Amino acid sequence: MIVHNFDPVLIDFGILQIRWYSLAYIFGILAGWMYGKVIIGREILNKNQNDYSKNFDDLIGYIIIGVILGGRLGYVIFYDPIFYLENISEIFKLWNGGMSFHGGFIGVIIATYIFSNFKKLNYKIYFDTICCVAPIGLFLGRIANFINGELYGIPTEKPWGIIFPKIDNVMRHPSQIYEALLEGFVLFVILNFLTTKKILGNGLISSLFLILYGTFRIISEQFREPDRHVGYIFEYLSMGSLLSIVMIVFGLLFLSKIIFNEKNR
Repeated sequence: MIVHNFDPVLIDFGILQIRWYSLAYIFGILAGWMYGKVIIGREILNKNQNDYSKNFDDLIGYIIIGVILGGRLGYVIFYDPIFYLENISEIFKLWNGGMSFHGGFIGVIIATYIFSNFKKLNYKIYFDTICCVAPIGLFLGRIANFINGELYGIPTEKPWGIIFPKIDNVMRHPSQIYEALLEGFVLFVILNFLTTKKILGNGLISSLFLILYGTFRIISEQFREPDRHVGYIFEYLSMGSLLSIVMIVFGLLFLSKIIFNEKNR
């Protein structure tokens, strides 16, 4: 029997707290930024990488804004719209928690598209790069979720089940770890292995990200307790699964278009 006893606060200075979740965001962005420049410099995704590499530093600022605004608004719209309509001021209280990956992803897409058009650069090249590094942040974010004792799994009798005493005394799946491994580690290995084979054109990595992330998320959701204020949709689908199905559909559509264009060159 394993009991969760992690403190979400790493260092407490009284008026200032350093939390694991905040560090996950910071290190995820920094690692993605550095590794993204490496990917662009490989000339695998882009043969004229100089302009893209120089502008990637500026793009990071847009991405941060997209993650925060998109993640927050996504949570408000997808997970608890009625509450926030009745309590508008709560939308701005980010310290109370409530971020959506799907919303953050949409925010990043919009921010990257705006930036690329402003700089007159191919947005698909940045999309591919971002999708290659995104699993780093996903991995760190899910580990932080585990430390926080949130997004916990459904009850289980498996020997690796974990008791989250702040919730109840029932052994539960460590679904945060499942997600960290699938959405983070496995997704990172697959996408970055494919880029080294030079078999991907601009936009193909992005399509595969949508398909694979959506698939891994749906698998993980089977072991995760749904948000209590949302529950299941159509009796067995969580909101995360529903949004991931949409991701897969768009990924398949984009992939089909890429394959069709390649065949008709």
